Amino acid sequence: MEMAIGVFSSRERAADAVRQLLGSGVAEDSIVFLTRSEGEAATQARHAGATVGGFLGLATGMSAGVAAATLMLTGVGAVFALGFGAAALLGLAGAGTGAAMGKAVSAEGDSLQPTPDEKCSEDVSFFREVLREGRSLVVVRTESKELAASASAILDRLGLGIQGKTPVKMQTTTRHVEDVTIVDVSGRITMGEGNVMLRDLVRELVEAGHKKIALNLHEVGYVDSSGVGELVKTYTTVRNQGGQLKLVNPSKRVHELLEMTKLSAVFSIEADDASAIQSLSTGAGSKAVA
Repeated sequence: MEMAIGVFSSRERAADAVRQLLGSGVAEDSIVFLTRSEGEAATQARHAGATVGGFLGLATGMSAGVAAATLMLTGVGAVFALGFGAAALLGLAGAGTGAAMGKAVSAEGDSLQPTPDEKCSEDVSFFREVLREGRSLVVVRTESKELAASASAILDRLGLGIQGKTPVKMQTTTRHVEDVTIVDVSGRITMGEGNVMLRDLVRELVEAGHKKIALNLHEVGYVDSSGVGELVKTYTTVRNQGGQLKLVNPSKRVHELLEMTKLSAVFSIEADDASAIQSLSTGAGSKAVA
């Protein structure tokens, strides 16, 4: 499954991305649109006699049959969600198939909430944290590499991505310091190139028992929407296997991307190899790059 993540500073820009994704042939059931709820907009929608689903569908061009709801998230507040995988991405119990989302559409004002004992997976925390920072998200998940590439191009153009590309393909070298594996990454992390290579490398490391991993991104010149999706999946894969992963010394371009998208508040980022090794060895918390 390929995943591309677009992060947007405005709801309108995100909705425009969804419209263009649909126009390019990406199926509705492959798209999830998440955005912080604005009370005034929600009120206006109700006064116009529209359900939340109708309101978002009108804004994005998605059909009225697509699951939609207002979701209440602890520490985030109300979130408009459109798409059959939206509730599951946010860690809401019983919503994996979209049935619960559909129920929320049928009764205006209904909302889905996590069960009290629910423990969110690491990837759920990514989506919640970015929403908490006031960004809107468009997530595309598809088995088709062609559609994923097309989606990534749209999300890169309209979202908060890095402008300009480096022609150098991704390369990696691996070294070990004590019980920490440092992966030096250079070039670009993009759909069809770096994302698959990074995925396979990290999987092999984890399967071999290397669960303290530092990704040195100082020589990475470009990360597209698929690359962002792969970084998220890589981080959560390691964490879900009981390991730890740090991003180390990201290049200026990558650092700007992480800051713009607010992903700097989500990833564990260290300034250099030494601090990453110390943090991984001691289990200390992350130290965000200033």
